[in-house]
Amino acid sequence: MEQQSGRDAEHEGMRWNGWGDPAKAKDLPLAVRGLLPLMLGRIRRPAAPPSLADVVLAPSAFSAEDAGAFGAIVGRDAVDTSDPARIRHAGGRSTPDLLRRRQPAQQGPDAIVRPGDHEQVRACLALAAERDIAVIPFGGGTSVVGALDPERGAHRAVVSLDLCRLSGLRHVDAVSGEAVLGAGTTGPEAERLLAAHGLELGHYPQSFRYATIGGFAAARSSGQNSAGNGRFDTMVTGIRVATPTGDLELGRSPGSAAGPDLIRVFLGSEGIFGVITEVRVRVHPLPTSRVFESWSFPDFARGADALRRVAQQGGGPTVIRLSDEAETAVSLAQVGRIGKALAKGASVVTVYEGDRIAERRERTAELLTAAGGTTTGAGDAQEWASGRFDGPYLRDALLDAGVFCETLETATTWSNLLELKRGVEDALRDGFADAGARSTVMCHVSHIYPTGGSLYFTVLAGIRDDPLAVWQTVKARVNDAILAHGGTISHHHAVGRDHAPWLAQEIGDTGVRILRAIKRELDPRGIMNPGAVIADDTGTAGER
Repeated sequence: MEQQSGRDAEHEGMRWNGWGDPAKAKDLPLAVRGLLPLMLGRIRRPAAPPSLADVVLAPSAFSAEDAGAFGAIVGRDAVDTSDPARIRHAGGRSTPDLLRRRQPAQQGPDAIVRPGDHEQVRACLALAAERDIAVIPFGGGTSVVGALDPERGAHRAVVSLDLCRLSGLRHVDAVSGEAVLGAGTTGPEAERLLAAHGLELGHYPQSFRYATIGGFAAARSSGQNSAGNGRFDTMVTGIRVATPTGDLELGRSPGSAAGPDLIRVFLGSEGIFGVITEVRVRVHPLPTSRVFESWSFPDFARGADALRRVAQQGGGPTVIRLSDEAETAVSLAQVGRIGKALAKGASVVTVYEGDRIAERRERTAELLTAAGGTTTGAGDAQEWASGRFDGPYLRDALLDAGVFCETLETATTWSNLLELKRGVEDALRDGFADAGARSTVMCHVSHIYPTGGSLYFTVLAGIRDDPLAVWQTVKARVNDAILAHGGTISHHHAVGRDHAPWLAQEIGDTGVRILRAIKRELDPRGIMNPGAVIADDTGTAGER
């Protein structure tokens, strides 16, 4: 059984120099506009960005012979060297990506190639290796760590291998609770197709509306329902991969001890070894009910202790999220609740889905109350859920107003959580202060485990000149601080090119040698996503 689903229109409809649907772009809320001068000082509005038609790209290095050879594999209509298509594939959706899109001269891939099935992907990789062309696998275009930058490395050209045609539900096994999805299937497509069978994947990162199944796997994504459904890598039971030197179909049966688990080699690989074309995932029945509850805590520390208790007991909410005092205040100000925003305190939202909701809610309430929490009803949690995929639209509005806004994340053990939070906040504030910029740092925890949790930071800064250069310096300082304070360089944003120079400090030189050895075996010509994850010998990573 196979169900296809068209996603070209949705994919191409994503705003070329911002986030998501252009029709949903929003202005800054009045309350936020009033707060910004108090938080960041006087802010100078930037010049209007160029239109898509005014952007200047270097001429494509893709020859007519190249286009004909790839067209013979995927069809001539599936090879595109037009400037608008190249610009739309010129990177991901980090703030540096979007700031570069606001410049009149930009870099882009030399061509976009859209294969229609696994065999075409494999043939494209073989042809690219033969013709010395770098390949950047492209799913939903939502990377925020430089994984989609059109880096050719030492190669003569670079193509963006857009997987939008590899979409659809390939197979459902309701008895076993598994489904096979094409790598180019977006989150909404996957849920719609599974819902026809009464099933749900239940993976909801903020990028849900545009990110793809293959991207979730390649970046080791973690969704907002992770407390109940787990991270995406725990949902994966099998994958199909095309590499320049051969194919793999992994995941013969659950619980195998037939050597090391090779599936894990490709989860988080970000296209440096090959292209994930299909993913087999664990699915579950659609939840029939949903219950929301919000909580208030005197401070972040007591809220974090509450989340630890919930994680270590188990059987809690499907979603649990702790916002620190700063994020709580700004969130309340956005919806006009200024009086409450001025009150100090942290906040928690919880959402319960599935079975035994009353029992799980009662047990969780006991733990949160014992840790110092006070229930505030369902309103704040419902409000968060209704807008949980819309945060990036606010970032676009802030950039339009001249406010630098970016996010970063890490994770550590419960015993180290507060120390790591202080270290990252100090690095951010001091870094911007040294550049003459005032900043505001907010933080939340949205992914919890028995032994620790994630920290997700949002920073606003009033940078007067060259925000890209300032952020590059500040981000390097933050990455150093994360590793010095016992955190991971990435909890779920992945490594890309932005974090590649720090990976060796986390996994060690031997770990990097292992990754390089795998890449040499699967990609001997080094065409797959040069400079991503493991900084390459040409020094591409981190030097854009």
